[in-house]
Amino acid sequence: MLQQDSNDDTEDVALFDAEEETTNRPKKSKIRHPVASFFHLFFRVSAIIVYLLCELFSSSFIACMVTIILLLSCDFWAVKNVTGRLMVGLRWWNHIDEDGKSHWVFESRKASSQESKTVSEAESRIFWLGLIACPVLWVVFAFSALFSFRVKWLAVVVMGVVLQGANLYGYIRCKVGSRKNLTSMATSYLGKQFLRQDIPEMYCQCPEIILKPER
Repeated sequence: MLQQDSNDDTEDVALFDAEEETTNRPKKSKIRHPVASFFHLFFRVSAIIVYLLCELFSSSFIACMVTIILLLSCDFWAVKNVTGRLMVGLRWWNHIDEDGKSHWVFESRKASSQESKTVSEAESRIFWLGLIACPVLWVVFAFSALFSFRVKWLAVVVMGVVLQGANLYGYIRCKVGSRKNLTSMATSYLGKQFLRQDIPEMYCQCPEIILKPER
């Protein structure tokens, strides 16, 4: 089913080309795509390690910067186009229509009775842990570079925040739906929390109220 958000020209659709041959396999905690799982973490973790240790092994800032940016670029492409589709059945991308208008599309595997058989729990944990933890580290590096006046490294760190933050945002949109769904989920959650806190207090303040059947 195709849904389009008129506010920002985005679409939430079902992932039509996910690996259908895995639908008949039982859901297991083992890693079914070891290569994808490895490269999901390899590029982003390598970029962080090079950022932390490059000054110990090389005095060339240009070499370190190019290495980190190459690793971040490879990570962005691999996570956006390969590992998300294989590991969790999600994908996001952009296309331009005939009128030259840009559309952002967020895809997810169709929900069905066999949906639980298509995703490995271990791969899902690896995917989301790497997807969330690494951008958080780059944000920490950004504040550290800013407050320590390492201006030359600030551009590299901002590149890490932007590239990995873009993948994080895209996959969250794939997971939970459009911006309207995000707003409705937040509103629903706050409403439930308010009712849970307000209703017991009302009963405590009015213990004498007894409901009687009407005659």
